Amino acid sequence: MKPNESHIIAQIVAGKTEEFSYFLDAYGQQVFALIVRMVSSPEYAEELTQDTFMKAFQHLSSFSNDSTFSTWIYRIAYNTALSALRKKKEEVLVIDDKQWERVSETEIDEALDDESEERIARLQAALEKLAPEERAIITLFYEEEKSIEEIAHILNQSVSNIKVKLHRIRKKLYILMSKEE
Repeated sequence: MKPNESHIIAQIVAGKTEEFSYFLDAYGQQVFALIVRMVSSPEYAEELTQDTFMKAFQHLSSFSNDSTFSTWIYRIAYNTALSALRKKKEEVLVIDDKQWERVSETEIDEALDDESEERIARLQAALEKLAPEERAIITLFYEEEKSIEEIAHILNQSVSNIKVKLHRIRKKLYILMSKEE
């Protein structure tokens, strides 16, 4: 946790609620980015981002220093978005087992490292077809540059589970991008 964050939390809990604006300024954009990736709607993401910060504010006194504030707020954001999405039914994407087996790590790395406009457009289209949890993992790992350990803590899963999911998501992205060609 940043050195002054525990002090700010103590001030807020003691009644200086205006200090909470620090967390809105410091983490608002990142929380919104995670949620918008999960729900694919900026308007809905704004609403869920507000919900996330309201929950964080209401439960700030239960925050413990066993994790960073950013990890804690990401977990709240992830759970808020996931709960909202469970209320809606999403189409499930099915990929043939034969496609999984034919893809090599080298092919995946080359496809995902290609920064041409065409490839980036196909990557964006493929990302939108992923499940919300998969989009969250990709966002946290690549865009927010969280470690696998931090992602595991945020999503309340094991490190090995996150590694496997990340591997499978990368493969799925490659397959989806190949279908766009």
